Amino acid sequence: AGSKLREVFDKINNLLSGKPVQTEGQAVSVTQHPQGLEFVCYKLAEKFVKHGEGEVSFHHDSAFPIAVVLSGIWELHPRVGDIFLAHLHKKCPYAVPFYPARKEGTSVEEYQRMLGYEVHDSKVEEQDHFLKRMSGMIRLYAAIIQLRWPYGNRQGAHPHGLSYGWRWLAQMLNLEPLADVTAMLLLDFLEVCGNALMKQYGIQFWKTMFFIQKSYIPRIEAVTSSGQMGCLSRLKNFVQKCLRAEEIPLPKGILTPSFWRT
Repeated sequence: AGSKLREVFDKINNLLSGKPVQTEGQAVSVTQHPQGLEFVCYKLAEKFVKHGEGEVSFHHDSAFPIAVVLSGIWELHPRVGDIFLAHLHKKCPYAVPFYPARKEGTSVEEYQRMLGYEVHDSKVEEQDHFLKRMSGMIRLYAAIIQLRWPYGNRQGAHPHGLSYGWRWLAQMLNLEPLADVTAMLLLDFLEVCGNALMKQYGIQFWKTMFFIQKSYIPRIEAVTSSGQMGCLSRLKNFVQKCLRAEEIPLPKGILTPSFWRT
């Protein structure tokens, strides 16, 4: 509910502003320790990324309530946003976007970690689980860049707005595609913020969609084996439908004005 989200936002904002906040029966404040504020910014940013790779990866709609709170906090407390991006880029280099190359002397394990895989006791996580986590983080990022906290003063620009999404898309299409990963990330990104990008960039956006269909999807196909076609097929269908309808649908779970009255 919208009222619940406001409670969460106010609690986080009060904590970061140095006000005492009640938690588990006691009052805590960042002023209680010289590094209190820095610690809270760090842990909070880390927690938002964990929501992306956990909650959002399983429940796509949850990207929007989480993103709108982070967007508002980022506006008032830019340090949290900076640290959030650092955590996000470390966990999901594709949010930069960047495909790390293996350097000489880098072990296989270390390289898998650089690519975003979780490695425990020399065991690398399964591909499905890895893709799910990356998908959740990209969806959260795509939600953040288009949302503003509705109760802010809105005087300044969005601290990390749609222009960053436009840049992400352009840079992504300049990279050589990877099997599995590229198709999934593009589909996630376009499903979540394609509608917002279409409204903002108009004809330039449609030129990009046409480029994806004509030039980039064939390049993804060239590196994709027959067993990895699932996500690529969904991307193809999505782009084809949008170009035919000349419309990108609103993402599922977007917060409507009526949501804030709940």
